[in-house]
Amino acid sequence: MCLDDYVNWYPPYYWVTNSSGDHVSSDRGKQCLIGGIMYSLMHAPEFVIKPRSHTVWEKQCVRLHCTVSGWPDPRVVWYKNNVALDPLANPGKYKIESRYSVHSLEINKCDFDDTAQYRVSAMNSQGELSAFASVVVKRFKGEMDEFLDFVVTSFCIVGPVSEYGITFQTHIVDKFGVSFGREGETMSLGCTVIIYPALHRYQPEVEWYRDDVLLSPSKWTHMHWSGDRATLTLTHLNKEDEGLYTLRVTTKSGYETYSAYVFVRDADAEVEGAPAAPLDVRCLDANKDYIIVAWKQPAVDGGNSILGYFVDRCEVGTTHWIQCNDTPVKFARFPVTGLVEGRSYIFRVRAVNKSGISRPSRVSEPVAAMDPADRARMRGSTSAPWTGQIIVTEEEPAEGIVPSKPCDLQVTEATKNYVVLSWKPPGEKGLEGVMYYVEKCVSGTDSWQRVNTEIPVKSPRFALFDLAEGKAYRFRVRCCNSAGVGEPSDPTEATTVGDKLDIPSAPGKVIPTRNTDTSVVVSWEASCNAKELVGYYIEGSIVGSNVWEPCNNKPVNVTRFICHGLITGEKYVFRVRAVNAAGISQFSQESEAVEVKAAIGEYSGSITSKYNKFPPNTMQKRNKAQADSESREGARAASSDLTDPDPRETKNKWGKRASPAPPYGITILECVRDSMVLAWKQPTFIGGADITGYFVDYREVIDGVPGKWHEANIKAVSERAYRVSDLKENKKYQFQVRAANMAGVGIPSLPSNTFLCEEWTIAVPGPPHDLQIREARNDSLVLLWKPPVYQGRDPVNGFYVDIKEADAPEEAWRGVNTKALEKTYTKIKDLKEGEKYVFRVRAQNKAGVGKVSDVTEPVPALTKPGTKEIVVDVDDDGVISLNFECGNMTPDSKFVWSKNYEDITDTSRLTTETKGTKSKVVFNRPGEEDIGVYSCLVTHTDGASSSYTLSEEELKRLLEISHDHKFPIIPLKSDLAVELLEKGRVRFWLQAEKMSNNGKVDYVFNDNVVSQGEKYKMNFDKNTGVIEMTMESLTPADEGTYTFQLQDGKATNQSSLVLIGDVFKQLQKESEFQRKEYFRKQGPHFIEYLSWEVTPECCVVLKCKVGNMKKETSALWHKDRHQIKVDEHLGFAEGVLKLEIAQISKKDAGVYEVILKDDRGQDTSTLNLTDQGFKDLMNEVFSVIANSSTPLKITSTDEGIRLYTFVSYYNDLLQVTWHYKDSAIAFSDRIKSGVVGEQLWLQITEPTEKDMGKYAIEFYDGKGGLRRTVDLSGQGECLNRARVAGGLPDVVTIQEGKALNLTCNISGNPVPEVTWLKNDREITSDEHCILKFESGKFASFTITGVNTSDSGKYSILVKNKYGTESGDFTVSVFIPEEAGGKKK
Repeated sequence: MCLDDYVNWYPPYYWVTNSSGDHVSSDRGKQCLIGGIMYSLMHAPEFVIKPRSHTVWEKQCVRLHCTVSGWPDPRVVWYKNNVALDPLANPGKYKIESRYSVHSLEINKCDFDDTAQYRVSAMNSQGELSAFASVVVKRFKGEMDEFLDFVVTSFCIVGPVSEYGITFQTHIVDKFGVSFGREGETMSLGCTVIIYPALHRYQPEVEWYRDDVLLSPSKWTHMHWSGDRATLTLTHLNKEDEGLYTLRVTTKSGYETYSAYVFVRDADAEVEGAPAAPLDVRCLDANKDYIIVAWKQPAVDGGNSILGYFVDRCEVGTTHWIQCNDTPVKFARFPVTGLVEGRSYIFRVRAVNKSGISRPSRVSEPVAAMDPADRARMRGSTSAPWTGQIIVTEEEPAEGIVPSKPCDLQVTEATKNYVVLSWKPPGEKGLEGVMYYVEKCVSGTDSWQRVNTEIPVKSPRFALFDLAEGKAYRFRVRCCNSAGVGEPSDPTEATTVGDKLDIPSAPGKVIPTRNTDTSVVVSWEASCNAKELVGYYIEGSIVGSNVWEPCNNKPVNVTRFICHGLITGEKYVFRVRAVNAAGISQFSQESEAVEVKAAIGEYSGSITSKYNKFPPNTMQKRNKAQADSESREGARAASSDLTDPDPRETKNKWGKRASPAPPYGITILECVRDSMVLAWKQPTFIGGADITGYFVDYREVIDGVPGKWHEANIKAVSERAYRVSDLKENKKYQFQVRAANMAGVGIPSLPSNTFLCEEWTIAVPGPPHDLQIREARNDSLVLLWKPPVYQGRDPVNGFYVDIKEADAPEEAWRGVNTKALEKTYTKIKDLKEGEKYVFRVRAQNKAGVGKVSDVTEPVPALTKPGTKEIVVDVDDDGVISLNFECGNMTPDSKFVWSKNYEDITDTSRLTTETKGTKSKVVFNRPGEEDIGVYSCLVTHTDGASSSYTLSEEELKRLLEISHDHKFPIIPLKSDLAVELLEKGRVRFWLQAEKMSNNGKVDYVFNDNVVSQGEKYKMNFDKNTGVIEMTMESLTPADEGTYTFQLQDGKATNQSSLVLIGDVFKQLQKESEFQRKEYFRKQGPHFIEYLSWEVTPECCVVLKCKVGNMKKETSALWHKDRHQIKVDEHLGFAEGVLKLEIAQISKKDAGVYEVILKDDRGQDTSTLNLTDQGFKDLMNEVFSVIANSSTPLKITSTDEGIRLYTFVSYYNDLLQVTWHYKDSAIAFSDRIKSGVVGEQLWLQITEPTEKDMGKYAIEFYDGKGGLRRTVDLSGQGECLNRARVAGGLPDVVTIQEGKALNLTCNISGNPVPEVTWLKNDREITSDEHCILKFESGKFASFTITGVNTSDSGKYSILVKNKYGTESGDFTVSVFIPEEAGGKKK
């Protein structure tokens, strides 16, 4: 069986195998006998296809499926990590299906927790079998695939996949969106493709399309398929790359596609103001001698019109570009000549305007200059390696035969720059290399001139240049070879040199439609009769910016386009141009403004119908074809009862009604080849009823003789302008018009002047029409008109109004405005009261100012009696309305309201109400959309009308008044606030400026009204306007929003206060604290809680300030919960309780507590002086000690130099550091530090020059510390102090009568003073004791004959300004007989 049998077919039979290997079938549930052996069809479950393991990304879906056989049908259960899965317990997460023995588990939107081992168990009465699969969910893309914990072997596909009945499901995810790039950049488009089931070695077909054209790998496009992701890389963006890109993934089961648009913007121009580069350069016709190169014009011209294009060529294999034309060509095709046969070329094009030359376009594909027949033969043969040059071989020519004449000569293309001829070679075969001469002659002559006299052409194509524009030429061709020149071909018809292909006309009406928050759908009417249309360019502009940006840089050949990359919320207008090889058309009229935001739903049928509007002439034909039952004859029959030819006096069955007088003043507004647009003026008498329409007749005038009248329209037209179609070009016509009302059709107007039906080609606009006068006053009036039907070469961009007195000559015309008006109405001011005026209007476009309109009838500048103006009103309900009253109305009069002098079509914003002689319009939802000029005209009166300008400022003012009327506000002096009172009570209050006695207040907490009671106390002082509510305390249930709602008649107001989160907790905490404080202060209490301070004497004082004390109040001190005995350090005076600690140490650390107690209660204050608290205290002590230290001083000692400072008090915990040259000193036997009493010292023994420098002592106080410094440098303390260098013994024992001579070395600068001492008394030199000090270095002590009185302690004392030093020795004199005895 094949795989289809298991996947798509539920077998009605089961198969058993006999000993020969044959398969036989039997009905389900039965037994069969094969070879005498009875086989049972019941068997345990078997997995025909086991589930596969999967690795997926987060948020993707995964599906496990298997196929199970067995009889009876097995029951299948799915497990995750040995826990059965229940889809109902996790709605939307798991989906379990079983169809035709195929069982599946789908896991939706996988997350990391879905990584697990999944087991499927199949069970029936014959047994149970399980299969396993693992699902690994990756958190981030780019990780390496992890090894699966369990490897499940699935079936092996030997043959191609198509042999198996697998249904593939393809999903395209991680899609690329609408993309924007710039020329020269690199862009990558990619999608992730999920194909289920995922089979190894199965490769789907992945294709990329641009604008429905299949893309192939090239140097411009690189394609990559990684197994689950398709990527398209555009290596170097050009405008040719713009378009709709589609990814198509095809499998055996079908295909999936996804599309998105790529926009490519122009690169910055190399020269400011230069145009953008042309695009889509291609070769249309390649021959031996020339190649026709075509391209598309760019959308951006740099602000100046493009003057033309330069074409460049480059031979394949080289990098040298050659310009092909000396002067720019405007036509987007050009024949390149002067090519070498057999060689291949590439081309590029550059645009030029007056600012400079554009960047070059993308180069074309290579093309060989060779005969098309040779190229076809080469395609059919095996290609050699490409060298860029083609060697052409021909048949062996026949010799001595002159070729016959060519045939089928014709002009294939004609422009004002060149003419292209084509022909067929002569029919003979094997002729020696045939070439051609081309000849021309001016039409009407027989003077033939050879064009290529020097070099015959080899191709049956030829481009002629340098022809006179506007002249007509004929052409012929001769064949030639070495045998001679043949007969000429038959000449062509006369061909006039000029562009045969016209620039397309401007596209029709442009309609923008909302699409998304960044895009708009733009549709337009196609250009009429456009030939060889290439496409359209669309431009968009933010309203008011006057800056136009291209929406596409590659022409689109449809009439509907989605413009992306717009700014959300901005209003845009759009315009469209058509493109063909002849050039780019004029812009269409600008569309209406559309706001960029997402559409509120899908496009309706009405929007679609806008896209398919008929052009005017087509609509006229439809109207004729679908004429309604009320034909003109029926309308005329309605007036058949008229007995009086004068319509002003006629009466009929409608009462005092008459058909209208004839219209007059028929003029032509536009004329094309086969139609003319007429305009006329309204009849001076309308018969007492509104005119319902007009009927137009026309007749042809031949040689001054009018013909028969023909009906131009069957159904009446309501406008006073109409296009008469199906006329003949260059024929003359007359027209007449009839007006109709409910009484019938009036008599026709007088025949118009005779008009010639020929197409207007003037560049300026035609005349405006339908001028009307409104709101005539003593010094002003309003003039209205309609724009010209014929706009000229460019769209109309403004109007000029002329004025003159009615009796003044033509020279008196003067302009009303110096700057062109954009609107079709204007208010003319500064008129002279009672003077009659006439007016006319002219339209302008880029080409200039056009024809003047017909002159209005004279109108006086006079305010008629009873004239009233529109009055704006805001009623008590806040409704804004415009009101107008007319006192001279007739029974048939009607109020006609308009906005900006156009009919009000959007009735959702305005409601009109008319009662008697008064009418008003009510603004339903006043907003910015309502800004404009509102006017009201009363029909069947002598021109009663008025207007009112609703500006943005006026709208804001009216809205403020409306709001005040609709929602009167009770003014507040202060908003709702909260404060704490005594005992921690909470007060909510506000103050209103003014309320009457009828005013009332609702107190609301969390949308529930609360009332006076035990918890809430309310008060409303109507004299002061103070409204308050108090609460004794706050509980967690009181967290929420408090609101006071005020009402006084219609006026209302409210103020809210939100107390939630940290704000409420802080207020509740403060309230509770204040409440406790109140009760605490009823007895003895602490005004200031226990704190410490350090006195200048470094005594620590614990103190607190108490209040409400009496004699019976006790104050007990505790440390670490042990009471401290009251001693002399404990005292209480003037409300301050103190405890002094004289010499604080570590044993004083602990928790100190003071308890005040009497019969009224007690209060406790605690101070923690442990850990950080004790450190902070000691740091303050150290700071006091440091600040008490004296400046660092130096003194000399016997051992060397000592640096020292004194402090007021020394504490054993004080940390000091000695520094030498900003580095901590490492102490040794020579350098030591210590403390003596309150002196801190540093001893330097036997100092040297190395010890000179800056010394400092640093006191640590936990903050910045304090340093005392001293400088030993340059003071001579080390070397220059007085010193006794040596030479003196400690003890001298000498016999009486002997001479004693001792000498020692003295050093110091300046030279020290030397003093000798005996028993601490100074001695002087005499005859017995000779003392000498020689050379400032040697001191000697000599006794010429010692005696016992000389025994004693002797000292030498040396001293200079840097220090003092002494040397001691003892002299012992003995008597010889006592040598063994006592010493004296």
